[in-house]
Amino acid sequence: MLDTWSLRVLLEVGRRGSFSGAAEALSMTQPAVSRQIATLERRTGVTLFHRRPRGVQPTEAGLAAIEQAEAVLNGMSLFETRLRAFTTAEAGTVRVAAFPSAATWFVPESFRRFAAARPAVELSLTVGGEGLMEGAIDVDLRTSWDAAPEPGLEVLDLFEDELLVALPAEHPLAAAERVRLADLADEPWIDGTHPDCLGPIAELAAAMGRAPRISHLCDDWNGRQGLVAAGVGAMLYPSIAGRAVRADIRLVEPSPRLPARRISAVFLPARGRPPAVSAYLEVLREMGEAYGRMAPTSRLP
Repeated sequence: MLDTWSLRVLLEVGRRGSFSGAAEALSMTQPAVSRQIATLERRTGVTLFHRRPRGVQPTEAGLAAIEQAEAVLNGMSLFETRLRAFTTAEAGTVRVAAFPSAATWFVPESFRRFAAARPAVELSLTVGGEGLMEGAIDVDLRTSWDAAPEPGLEVLDLFEDELLVALPAEHPLAAAERVRLADLADEPWIDGTHPDCLGPIAELAAAMGRAPRISHLCDDWNGRQGLVAAGVGAMLYPSIAGRAVRADIRLVEPSPRLPARRISAVFLPARGRPPAVSAYLEVLREMGEAYGRMAPTSRLP
């Protein structure tokens, strides 16, 4: 059976093009490298390198062996890295899925805080993704407008997310601290993808005295803000994204207030959860507690 050190020697000889170059890289002697390759050729029954006056050149079999050796060594490194992720919070990967408005500021800020303390942990974000039960993601940010989490998952409630009204900066009501929803009854509205949509549409209709007139449907978060800024309609704007609002949009508290949505993190139980994921959840918990203590108006830029 071949050992990983033989594969490492093979790979270095292929990279350096000489036994002496590989010997220097591996802190070996040139004869020791030559013997290692000769032993490998004897065990495999093929010639791996053509010996030249000024170095060595891989044969066709040697090229295939070098490619396979690199794949094996990379696989061994990944094997060790993934197992190490279950013993320490300083290594591994944290994969997060979030809805669009959470990805504007809240999740990036959580990544910034986490990376400052654990820079070796790899972070990834999927917007609108699924796969918690399948193991494709580690943490899924959801709202109370979503269906109940699947059995066997754990939930960390973070904070109540207030709904504001986004108006173009030049709108007559944009300068007010609070706007009566009844005064927006004739306003066109922009709707989007769940859960960044009009949401409690029955409460909105009751407050306005009529159902909202939806003039545009736009799935893209930036596109919806662009429509508001262009003056073609108003939209409900969750305060979780308040720090990412465009400069030509104004966020105003509605009167009466609309029901807030609860933001939660959903994840696997501790038994199957790497320490790095638990550490990231702690960052979310701290941010959620701080956010929950803030008055709605103080959440705005």
